[in-house]
Formats: sequence, C-alpha cells, structure tokens
Amino acid sequence: MKKNLTLFHWLPRALGVTAILFISLFALDAFDPELSLWQQLAAFLIHLIPSFVLGIILLVAWKWEYIGGFIFTVLGLGLSPWVYMMNYQMNHSIGMSLGIVLMITFPFIVVGILFVLSHFLKKKN
Repeated sequence: MKKNLTLFHWLPRALGVTAILFISLFALDAFDPELSLWQQLAAFLIHLIPSFVLGIILLVAWKWEYIGGFIFTVLGLGLSPWVYMMNYQMNHSIGMSLGIVLMITFPFIVVGILFVLSHFLKKKN
C-alpha cells in the first residue's frame, strides 16, 4: 500500500510538470526574424503567461492536493469547449479538433483527478 501512495503522490506532479512544459512549447512561435530581439522576448513572455498560471496552480496543488486537483479538473473541463471551437473554426474538422482538445486540455483533467485521488488515498491512511 505504501508503494501505491508514493505512486499517487508523484504521478500527478510529474504529469503536471510535463503537461505545462508541453503547453510552454507553443510559446516558441513568438520568435519572428522580422522583429527585434526585445520584441521577440516580450512576445515570448506574453505567450508564456498560460504556463505561468498553470505553474501557480501546480504549486497550489502541490501544497493542497484537493483544491489544486479541483482547479485543474475544472480548468481542463471548462477550456475544452473553447479549445474545440477555436480549432474547429480554423480547420473545420471534428476529428482533428477533438484530437487537439485531447492533447491540450485532457492532460490537465487527468492531473486534477489524480491530485484529488491522491488526497483521498492519503486521507484514508
């Protein structure tokens, strides 16, 4: 049972960091050779704002698993329709839009559920 607690303690944290790093990769499109260095850095930092917000939520979840897990789950579920609609307007493909939703928001739903599960497993012991 101790091994399961350790797994459920570290799994949501590792997946959360990985998902945030994946989202951070999208900030790299801010680099444009036609812009000056300072404009590129400013655009890069602006594109990283979602990653900073997710990092803060991860820190909350690290300290208070139930609250952070709830925030991650609600955020993932709440952003799913928005991500779907934005992508559907661009590519007019239901399958591709659902795939993008699964890549962008589903990991945060899973991380949130794992944090809540970790909270209840620790509370049970």
